[in-house]
Amino acid sequence: MSEIERESMEFDVVIVGAGPAGLAAAIRLKQINPELSVVVLEKGGEVGAHILSGAVVDPIGINRLLPDWRSETDHPFKTPVTDDHFLVLGPAGSVRLPNFMMPPLMNNHGNYIVSLGNVCRWLAGHAEALGVEIYPGFAAADLIYDDNGAVKGVVTGDMGVERDGSHGPAFAPGMALLGKYVLIGEGARGSLAKKLIAKFGLSEGHEPGKYGIGLKELWQVKPENHKLGLVQHSFGWPLDLKTGGGSFLYHLEDNQVAVGFVMHLNYKNPYLSPFEEFQRFKTHPAIRGTFEGAKRIGYGARAITEGGWQSVPKLSFPGGVLMGCAAGFVNVPRIKGSHNAVLSGMLAADNVAAAIADGRANDELVSYEAAWRGSDIGKDLKKVRNVKPLWSRFGTLVGVGLGGLDMWMNSLFGFSPFGTLKHGKADYATLEPAANFKKIDYPKADGVLTFDRLSSVFLSNTNHEENQPVHLQVKDPQLQVRSEHDVFAGPSTRYCPAGVYEWVDADGNAAADPNAKDVRFVINAQNCVHCKTCDIKDPNQNINWVPPQGGEGPVYTSM
Repeated sequence: MSEIERESMEFDVVIVGAGPAGLAAAIRLKQINPELSVVVLEKGGEVGAHILSGAVVDPIGINRLLPDWRSETDHPFKTPVTDDHFLVLGPAGSVRLPNFMMPPLMNNHGNYIVSLGNVCRWLAGHAEALGVEIYPGFAAADLIYDDNGAVKGVVTGDMGVERDGSHGPAFAPGMALLGKYVLIGEGARGSLAKKLIAKFGLSEGHEPGKYGIGLKELWQVKPENHKLGLVQHSFGWPLDLKTGGGSFLYHLEDNQVAVGFVMHLNYKNPYLSPFEEFQRFKTHPAIRGTFEGAKRIGYGARAITEGGWQSVPKLSFPGGVLMGCAAGFVNVPRIKGSHNAVLSGMLAADNVAAAIADGRANDELVSYEAAWRGSDIGKDLKKVRNVKPLWSRFGTLVGVGLGGLDMWMNSLFGFSPFGTLKHGKADYATLEPAANFKKIDYPKADGVLTFDRLSSVFLSNTNHEENQPVHLQVKDPQLQVRSEHDVFAGPSTRYCPAGVYEWVDADGNAAADPNAKDVRFVINAQNCVHCKTCDIKDPNQNINWVPPQGGEGPVYTSM
């Protein structure tokens, strides 16, 4: 990128990502010192366009960031949790776990059911009112280093590049945005965070990152099937007892219900399809009644960080820090991360503001790295650090039971009888050859309760300019054929929730037989909802997700 002449702008702080972490950091910086110049880059066409979460929000972060928020009339926290249900699903029935059995940290009373996208839009209004500059539609494509190797800024993606890499008639070079510090809050498995972790060895001495894929639909349901404030979590069917995952129903305002399904990406069977398992989940007798006579109005998917305490990499590097989901601050059993994202943004801002006040720039904020484990973020994650490893090691019934016991021990006595367990393999390494399994024949979508991928992607409002370089980069096409297809039967066609990947025969038809020869890998990049599952689960780490042109991708509303 250096050979292209670029305009540059200088700021005190450059923030990548207008999610809860990035916006909280921007607001906090301006609260501390209104004279600081702060810019936030957002790859979505508007703030909130790429934000997807359940979401039940613990307001601890918002309470600290904006203590008087409840006095505002336009805040998005309209639906407090009124009822909390935990179900274990079997093929034909369900059992509700008594609430008294659940560790206190699993209690959702005092939390709010919200659209996290709307929360970010609201936070952006606060940030702009304080003088923060927010640039939606600008993807941070690369990093800029100073002569000492420290990060000193980012480059936004070039626009108008043709598919062959040439500059089209509408070509416009990206800008260089320079800052005394660069804060990375681009979400799970972000492209810049990946580069930084590799360049500075930030994951050395830590467990590998662990992930899940979260799929969500938003429905308008009949009033008689709506229970305002109900939060319902479940696990079990349709997944077998060796495959981790769970599901949720959140009843929010305006007779809307958010239904979601999370599947851990350390599964072994290449024939599994998280999307199809989600569709099957909705047909369960304990679930389907909610959606009788209802209309589906939204769909989306995204990767979720699940490694927790053990997998959080070193967060400080020369010139900046990682925050929020880029850092891996999701509490897996609570299915919550936005509260820690806000807290991490504030913590980063406190350390950045202090460094700038001392006349420093582009050095390493070791104080941030030293502080987070002793903060409320660390306390939140440490209590649940063994839940995911126990689940992965012992399966759903035994593992979840042991995880619950472990959370009780941590809550009551401040220690775990298991110490701190390891996660083991990275998620891409857990997939086993297709020869070890039978192909799964999933039911055909009925178009009423269950749906196919393409009709679902339509609801995500996803759009990409087709005549641009494919942002899903296959490093070695031949490796994709001889391994991803020939050994693993093409799992990319199943783990992708948006129909991006296809294996086709010589005539261009879908290769229904996973053992078919003379096949070709097709990437329908325009369908991509930026979930990044392929970047995580490809068994050879042969697919690299990078941001497309700024402003492209899904346009989520009220998700």
